[in-house]
Amino acid sequence: MAVVRPFCCVHPAKGMESEIAALPYDVYSREEAREAVKGKPLSFLNIDRPETLFAPEQDMYAQEVYEAARERLQKMREEGALVKEACPVYYLYELSVDGHSQTGIVGCASIDDYENQVIRKHENTRAEKEADRIRHVDACNAQTGPIFLAYRSQERVRQILAEIKTEEPEFAFTAEDGVRHAGWRISDEKQIQALMGAFENVSHIYIADGHHRAASAVRVGQRRREAHPGYDGTEEFNYFLSVLFPDDELRILDYNRVVKDLNGLTMEEFLGKVSEKFDVLLLEKVRKPEKKGQIIMYLHGYWFRLTIKDAFMRQDPVEGMDVAYLQRELLEPVLGINDPKTDERVDFVGGIRGMEELKRRADEDMEVAFAMYPTSIQELFEVADAGLLMPPKSTWFEPKLRSGLFIHEI
Repeated sequence: MAVVRPFCCVHPAKGMESEIAALPYDVYSREEAREAVKGKPLSFLNIDRPETLFAPEQDMYAQEVYEAARERLQKMREEGALVKEACPVYYLYELSVDGHSQTGIVGCASIDDYENQVIRKHENTRAEKEADRIRHVDACNAQTGPIFLAYRSQERVRQILAEIKTEEPEFAFTAEDGVRHAGWRISDEKQIQALMGAFENVSHIYIADGHHRAASAVRVGQRRREAHPGYDGTEEFNYFLSVLFPDDELRILDYNRVVKDLNGLTMEEFLGKVSEKFDVLLLEKVRKPEKKGQIIMYLHGYWFRLTIKDAFMRQDPVEGMDVAYLQRELLEPVLGINDPKTDERVDFVGGIRGMEELKRRADEDMEVAFAMYPTSIQELFEVADAGLLMPPKSTWFEPKLRSGLFIHEI
């Protein structure tokens, strides 16, 4: 059964939420992060991406960079921009945009649940990215970015949340990208016990987004257990910051690919090889994939629709995913992308950036782009329940949770 417990949340002082909240660290390139914090000294991105506090040539993985994150976090605490709850609480966190709304429970999940598969994963992590967040959590002595978890919708939980949301939120603001963020504090002991009890009936929860943050939080917790062999399980390092959403409220966008070259092939040779596994149709204008099994490709000013041929379709929960078809039948055998996690010739573009971004990348610094049909939350659950792993970058969840609204000190 899943453990989701309340905690003494560190959060922005009332009225300062919009100044502090920032998009997650990993949606920015280094240059984009530097640009995003200009004129925003309180932006939490300065803590999540502390290299923004240094000159552009600074080694972003140097120890002094992580120390700068710790110092900035302490300074914001000392100056009152960030405050800490006196007693353990939950929060509700609602995100709304374009007619879509989702409400999650902010609490702490257990590293034991992570290790014993109550919390299920669908992606592997990259060692260098994991190492970066381990050093960040260790230096800050806090988890600053929540892990995005999903659970199969529970009517009892829905009823409790609906009751809480009849009250005025503690904060509400609309960010620059049009997403409205609102939060409710849950300090009533009956409501806390009701939520804890409800999750005792949830057999599994799933990492939707934030595999690196989760793995890093668990690794830091494991190290602190080793350093404190007398730990009793109640210490904060045994838990990690999470926001848990019901599956029926989640929205997944496409996660697309761009590749730097055609692996030495001419356009004609490349299209010939692609047509061996896919039906290729030249499109008159740009359009998104309309259903599972379709991929839209942009190459040298032209848009094509690729449809996997029946002979190459699979029923396996992983091998039957569109991103798996693309990797197995095209990226690897034709373009030589054997490991998309490490190959620098491939990059990933979130669907929120639109088809024009794929065209721009292919025209400017890449050569060919692939737009995918979005993975469903049920596909994610099926893969995780089977103990399998999705290909890298299979899902892009929107809207993104903001960092800096909820912080867990360990």
